[in-house]
Amino acid sequence: MDELRVLHAADLHIDSPMHGLVAYDEAPVDEIRAATRTAMRSLVSEAIDRQVHLVLLAGDLYDGSWRDYNTGLFVVSQLAELHDANIPVVIVYGNHDAESQLTKRLRLPPNTTRLSSDRPETHLFSELGVAVHGQSYATRAIEVDLSLGYPSADRGLVNIGMLHTCFDGSLGHDPYAPCTLPGLQSKGYDYWALGHVHTHRVVSEDPMVVFPGNLQGRHIRETGPKGASLVTFVDHEPSLEQLTFDHVRWERCRVDLTGTTSLDECLVLCREALLSVIGTGATTYAIRVELDGPTNLSGLLRSKPEQITNEVRALAFDLGGADVWIEKVKTGTVPPSGRTALEGEGVAGEIGRVLDDLKVDVSTLAASEDPRIPPLSALRSQLRAAGGADQVDVLGDAEIATALDDAAELLATLLGAEGTDHAN
Repeated sequence: MDELRVLHAADLHIDSPMHGLVAYDEAPVDEIRAATRTAMRSLVSEAIDRQVHLVLLAGDLYDGSWRDYNTGLFVVSQLAELHDANIPVVIVYGNHDAESQLTKRLRLPPNTTRLSSDRPETHLFSELGVAVHGQSYATRAIEVDLSLGYPSADRGLVNIGMLHTCFDGSLGHDPYAPCTLPGLQSKGYDYWALGHVHTHRVVSEDPMVVFPGNLQGRHIRETGPKGASLVTFVDHEPSLEQLTFDHVRWERCRVDLTGTTSLDECLVLCREALLSVIGTGATTYAIRVELDGPTNLSGLLRSKPEQITNEVRALAFDLGGADVWIEKVKTGTVPPSGRTALEGEGVAGEIGRVLDDLKVDVSTLAASEDPRIPPLSALRSQLRAAGGADQVDVLGDAEIATALDDAAELLATLLGAEGTDHAN
């Protein structure tokens, strides 16, 4: 065969629950719940359209024990479509598949081969000139290097190894079936189809060792495009194309609110930031909005999280045709520095000027009983309580200046929040 096309996917986690899925009016909750199934349908459709010669599923088709047989029946129906298109499928089960007793009872279509969990197994496709080597998990926690028992390459064939593995343990996943690159290289295979790590990664190009990533993101830790790897062999030399199949795209959207002074301005920036995120290829998005930067709105945003979240969700309903679900709005803003916030005319400016005067002559702070500036009187009382009437002298000018800056930031936040409340 002049050209061999193999579609390599892993970690489909069919019917895995979407974490943190909160329903609200007009949110595309049903689409999000069905996303793993939609992604698998897209995978099967692409395999048929591209007339691939072989599909490899490297573990975790399911997310542990099924709630009912419908999950397994859906997977069988998709494998049957590949059977009707004369496309063979090879599966190794991973840590999640191994948990389910229903998995072991499921009758797979004739085109589908599940490699043994007892020992490494080789399946030959003579008409394709391919040998696929692999081993399924017998139990969830496989902590030994399964690849050590894999056979050496069959000469004259394209040799593919399938393994559900944490690799060398450096990728931050559960430490199952660890292996090393030298160990994989020693087998002489042309391609290693790995699973378990949910981020697409080419570990090595000689030989080609690939994690395709999971087919569909399931929570905010699985952001960006998700899909599978199409590997094309010409004279045993593989080339790789990463395909995207996720139906719901999880993304983080950072909004820089530096210098904003009104909620309307904040929402305009949120809209612009969301528009920049949703133009990346998916039809449905699950987005966490992260508000950041120094702003006088910080106090308001932190004190009214439910209002802010609902405001952002409302503006997300009209974003250029994409369905958008706002998973959460997180506020990481801070008040601007006291010196910046307390400038200009009016009460805020006057307080800023008084604070500057006090920083020049800190002894005034200890003596001040001016009832017109209660925050300063309170600060004086705190200083005295900390160590007596002469505590100001003990702390020194630098410490008092720092305390005044802290007071300025607090005042700026309170004034900003109050002003915004009146404006809205």
